Amino acid sequence: MASSSPVRHAWKVLLGLLLVTAALFGINAIGVYGFEKSSWTPELALDLQGGTQIVLSAATEDGADPTQEQLDQAAAIIRQRVDASGVAEADITTEGGRNIVVQIPGVADEETRARIEASAQLEFRSVLYVGDPATEFIGEDGNSTPYPAPDPSANAVPTPEPTDGSDMAWITEKLQGEFLAYDCTDPANDPGSAPADQPLITCDETGTVKYILGPTELTGDAIDDATSGRDQQSAAWTVNLTLDGHGTEVFGKISQRLYQNQIDGLSPRDQFAFVLDGAVISAPQMNAQILNGKPSISGSFTQESAQALADQLRYGALPLSFNTESSDTISATLGTQQLQIGLIAGLIGLALVAVYSLLSYRALGTVIIASIAVMGVLTYIIVCILAWRLGFRLSLAGVAGLIVSIGFTADSFIVYFERIRDELRDGKSITGAVEDGWGRAKRTIYISKSINILAAVVLYILADSTVKGFAFTLGLTTIIDVFIFVIFTHPVMQILARTKFFGGGHKLSGLDPDALGAVYHTRSQYREVTPAKAGRGAKNSRSRGEAERRQTIAERKRAEALTGNRPTDAGSEGER
Repeated sequence: MASSSPVRHAWKVLLGLLLVTAALFGINAIGVYGFEKSSWTPELALDLQGGTQIVLSAATEDGADPTQEQLDQAAAIIRQRVDASGVAEADITTEGGRNIVVQIPGVADEETRARIEASAQLEFRSVLYVGDPATEFIGEDGNSTPYPAPDPSANAVPTPEPTDGSDMAWITEKLQGEFLAYDCTDPANDPGSAPADQPLITCDETGTVKYILGPTELTGDAIDDATSGRDQQSAAWTVNLTLDGHGTEVFGKISQRLYQNQIDGLSPRDQFAFVLDGAVISAPQMNAQILNGKPSISGSFTQESAQALADQLRYGALPLSFNTESSDTISATLGTQQLQIGLIAGLIGLALVAVYSLLSYRALGTVIIASIAVMGVLTYIIVCILAWRLGFRLSLAGVAGLIVSIGFTADSFIVYFERIRDELRDGKSITGAVEDGWGRAKRTIYISKSINILAAVVLYILADSTVKGFAFTLGLTTIIDVFIFVIFTHPVMQILARTKFFGGGHKLSGLDPDALGAVYHTRSQYREVTPAKAGRGAKNSRSRGEAERRQTIAERKRAEALTGNRPTDAGSEGER
């Protein structure tokens, strides 16, 4: 019973792999037939599929050309909008001193177009209420229940009429119900299009805090400048604003009101939110009355985060509106021909790996081929799911990453099989060699794959957007490679090692101890080389020489006594 335990475990692991594969196909089927957002084929990027090109022309209030810094910041905000809409592999560049060119794979829907073409406006709103982003509550039955949509008959008119932006009368019965049901992760919620004279339900940029804000009391054009620097007393990083004349007057009145709320303990109504594109980028407390138009934002800033917030506020200080100059369908920059060439190269590489495996490992090579096939199936369905859930698209660089991964995957199996063969040469049984070879090989493979993943992560972070697809697919396939190695390759070897063909060391199995030059039946028994075997040529001569060199002194004396001859020079070297 003990000897069959590894086999039972191996079958359970393979069953688990089958269930995981079925679950992945089920998830993608839900996307295909339930939401109609997924597909059974991976989505292609701009270079392979083509897409939509939108050219935006920036317009300033005085008609002057925007600075390159303003254009770069606007392009960064547009990229955030595009990423938020679920579109990946978009290309966003500045052109000609006042244009921003946006290229999106596929056909851009109206929602994505609206996100791109909308002007980025910075708003200043008072904070009325702060809560967590949960959209569910624990009911009386103990189960988690989603908050319902507000009753259509709920009161939507503030009563009494609010007197300022911090007045709690803004929170009507309907607004409170909408706040509870508001989902920060739902792309259908677009706080950026909310009217300025009404309260706003929104979240911070990370989606971890949910707010009810009062109407807009200032806009970004009230900011003359925004910089980051260290506070002279605390040496902490701060963001320093300079307001124009109108902004100084309005902000002074707001600061008096919010500071009084802090004195009265009316938190969070002592906070003032900076809202960019509908999301709260900062909501500091008002710790003083600021009448000189030079407020300073402090907090747990680093140099980088302070500079990033200053850039966002500075961009809001000079808001750019955009005119759509053109919107055209563009062809693929590389096209299907390049994709076909890449796929042919991948098939050639796969064929070479298969031929090498069969020549070097005979029937054992079929395990390598089967492992790569299973890996291919899992990679394919995961790429389809990522296209649905994360907007991932395959570029030619991504295809290259998949092709390169074939060689990396074969490396894992070669390390494992060579470890098994080393154990066989040392005289172990095939089942023992499989287990011990696994124990030694997996450490080597884990280390090498960790380095591959680390390289992929660094490349993804530091490389240009055109190379990110390569880094992503390389890291993804490396993780899948380790998964297949653990949950498929080793269990299959455990099962095959107990079959007559492989476990018996058939000549074509790739696990024949004699063909591998095994020198011991066990660690204490020398493998005798018979005259018949000795006549097979140089290969057996090398095995016999290796065996003699590995003999102990007692084994050499025993051989000398049986044959009446002195040991060979190689075998006697240890006695001299």
